[in-house]
Amino acid sequence: MFRKRPAPDGEELLARLAALTTQAKELAELRRSQVELAIALQRDMLPADLPAVPGIHLAACYSPAYAGLNVGGDWYDAFTLPDGRIGLSVGDVQGHAIDAAAFMGQVRVGLRALASVTSEPGDLLACTNELVLSLNKDLFATCTFMRYDPATGLLESARAGHIPCVRATADGRAEVCRDEGGPPLGVMEGTDYPVTRYRLGTGGVFVLVTDGVVEGPSLSVDDGLERVVRLASLAAAVGMEAHALAAAVLKNAALIGHEDDAAVLVIGHDGRSVTP
Repeated sequence: MFRKRPAPDGEELLARLAALTTQAKELAELRRSQVELAIALQRDMLPADLPAVPGIHLAACYSPAYAGLNVGGDWYDAFTLPDGRIGLSVGDVQGHAIDAAAFMGQVRVGLRALASVTSEPGDLLACTNELVLSLNKDLFATCTFMRYDPATGLLESARAGHIPCVRATADGRAEVCRDEGGPPLGVMEGTDYPVTRYRLGTGGVFVLVTDGVVEGPSLSVDDGLERVVRLASLAAAVGMEAHALAAAVLKNAALIGHEDDAAVLVIGHDGRSVTP
C-alpha cells in the first residue's frame, strides 16, 4: 500500500520560498555584475579624447545597450597617424556580453597599432583581417576605416561589412556613401578591401555610425540611414557644430527601439586655414 506524503506545513513552505528568493537574488546580482564589467571594459577601451586639428571638428557619442546581458562590442576611434594625417574608425563586434567587449578592445587596438605600419585603408583592413583570424576566436567584426589629410581635404575610406557612412556639403546636399566594401574582419583569408576617395570641403561633414543607431525593431537600415541623411543635411546647411550633430544622431537610436550598442563619429570642416 502506498501512503501519501504528508503535505508540507507553512514553515517548510516559507523556508523553501526564502531559499528560492536567495538563489534568484544571487543570480540577478551575478548578471548585473557581468553587465557592469562589460560596460566598464567598453568604456575603458574607447579613446579618452579625440585629436585636435585646426579647422577640423571631431565628435563622438556612444551609448551601451542595457537589455539584460545584451552588451555588445561597438567602438569608435580617432588618432593622429605618423605622417600627420588622421585615422578614423567605427566598428561592431558580433556577439554580446564580456567576450564581445574584450574582443572589441583587441580589434580596435590591433587596428590602431597596424596603422603605424600601413595607414592605407584597404591594406590596413586586410592586415587587421589576418590579425583577427590569427586570434582563433569564434567572433568577427564589421568596421569602417578612414584616413583624412587635413592639408588637402582628401578622405580615403574602406569598409569591412559595416554600415555605410553619410556625408553632407555646406549647401545642404547629403547622401549615403554607397561605396564598395569587403566582408567583415575575421571571416575569410586573403580578402581585399576597395578604397573610395572623397573630398571634405569647407562646411562639409561625414557621419560614421554603427547599426544600433539606424536599425531596430521599428525601423529598417535604409530608413534609419535616411534619418541620418536629413540630420546631416540640416547640420551642414546651418553650420551645426560636430558634437551637436553627433548627439542628434545618437538620439535617433532611442527612437527606433534598438537593443544594441550605438556609436557615432562625426568629422566636420569649418574652413579655417590648416597648416600642411
